[in-house]
Amino acid sequence: MGLVVQKYGGSSVADADRIKAVAQRIVATRKAGNDVCVVVSAMGDTTDDLLDLAAQVAPLPPARELDMLLTSGERISMALLAMAIANLGMEAWSFTGSQAGVITDSRHGKAQIIDVTPGRIRDALDKGRITIVAGFQGVAQDTKDVTTLGRGGSDTTAVALAAALGAEVCEIYTDVDGVFTADPRIVTTARQIPKLSYEEMLEMASSGAKILHLRCVEYARRFSLPIHVRSSFSTKPGTWILDIPPEEQMEAPIISGVAHERGEAKITVVGVPDKPGEAAQIFTVVADAGINIDMIVQNVSSVATGRTDITFTLPSTELTNAMGALTKAQDQIGFESLQSDDQIGKVSLVGAGMRTHPGVTAKFLSALADAGINVEMISTSQIRISVVVREHELPAAVAALHSAFELDDTGGEATVYGGTGR
Repeated sequence: MGLVVQKYGGSSVADADRIKAVAQRIVATRKAGNDVCVVVSAMGDTTDDLLDLAAQVAPLPPARELDMLLTSGERISMALLAMAIANLGMEAWSFTGSQAGVITDSRHGKAQIIDVTPGRIRDALDKGRITIVAGFQGVAQDTKDVTTLGRGGSDTTAVALAAALGAEVCEIYTDVDGVFTADPRIVTTARQIPKLSYEEMLEMASSGAKILHLRCVEYARRFSLPIHVRSSFSTKPGTWILDIPPEEQMEAPIISGVAHERGEAKITVVGVPDKPGEAAQIFTVVADAGINIDMIVQNVSSVATGRTDITFTLPSTELTNAMGALTKAQDQIGFESLQSDDQIGKVSLVGAGMRTHPGVTAKFLSALADAGINVEMISTSQIRISVVVREHELPAAVAALHSAFELDDTGGEATVYGGTGR
């Protein structure tokens, strides 16, 4: 028998009826002759509700206690799902992240997986049981405290477990039928993509596509583990993320899709001395604060002053932290001032075909210009073009690019089965 790891998101287990439907799908997979390990998210908007509750009790809750609170959501899901499977005549055991052997560092709220030692999971599978693991969580290697992996952490849990257990595939079940050429909540004519390379999916995930978390795709690529993105609300074939041979990539469409990211902010460091080492000091301060940055633009140095401006983007949730860290280092670095803007968004075009097709950038910028959208920053890779625009212009930018590159599906509208988008 082959081992299949299945991950079910919050909308897939949002209420009792959905949990029962998921249990039936799991049991059917088991009866088809597969061992099954399941990873679950918290029900519906439970995590957001718990965050709201914590904020009502304490504006700045201790990170350790917040992790203890948030991990309760997945524990509820896993226990209820095990009960539903038992009601269908199969034996299922549920495990917390720490019981499943998910070992992390000690950064509360955004811990990184260090190792997975799934001995208890393997023992339960060998005894014929269906195993259910709480996603999004683990245990710190040094402190032994419960940790959470941050947004999308259940995806990462599932892929890490699948790799550690030697699974044939990791199935990610969500509320849409697979990966689309754009967010179907914004572009209703978005087309489902049957197959994507790890490289393309990494670019889409890093550009804001919420269907898969970036770390989960990185993990899958490292272990050459196929990911199958499907809907738990239908039986449609979904999208495969896997190694695609170069000869097949040559036959693929030029553009795979359009991704967007709302939660962006930018900081401009004004009046930086234009000499070696200054930029390094700035980004060392940001890195030491544990902040990931995205785009970077440095202006031409002023001849009169010998100073320049450096602008970079980062998650809006980290804006206050970054501004505070840079302000403390202002005298040491010697810049003049800081400016910030949290009303921006990022829109990206992704496709392996860009490597061999000139003119994509010109068409990209022309489409935005025709829609009256001003571009503030530009970043590119071999298979991606990203720009920063005003946040309120993101939907129009996505629609304009999707239409300009002829990605619309003429066969009907994409279906979003569940989820509030909260």
